[in-house]
Amino acid sequence: MASSDALSIRPATTRDLDALARIESEHLSGTWTRDALADELGKSFARIRVATAGESVCAFVHGWLVADELHVLNVATHGEWRRRGVARALLEAFFVEARGSGSVKALLEVRASNGPAIALYRSFGFIDDAVRTRYYSNGEDALLMSVTW
Repeated sequence: MASSDALSIRPATTRDLDALARIESEHLSGTWTRDALADELGKSFARIRVATAGESVCAFVHGWLVADELHVLNVATHGEWRRRGVARALLEAFFVEARGSGSVKALLEVRASNGPAIALYRSFGFIDDAVRTRYYSNGEDALLMSVTW
């Protein structure tokens, strides 16, 4: 993947499932399997958007738009593309789309140790709402965050 490739953001399709599952398993917990992500593509309230450079999927965001709230479930960037503004661009587009669909608030949870992600979310105006103690399977706490637009 050349750094000169222009970044584009679009809805995920079934053609992207292998790349999504690979990014999920390599860089996150692997909670969302390929089959689970495929199921999400068929749900009217689910949104999966990908950032691509050329033909390569370099990041994705996954969420549910329920009533007037966007629940951000997953943000993942391939290692080669981290710290290059890809997640920021993807989230900006995702939030604009959600607001255009009637969302007035976004919610998410993040590992308390994930400082870079927390800083990114705070840059969008997210605030800390609560802590779920020992929420993750390894005993780590989850930080609950939200932003109202």
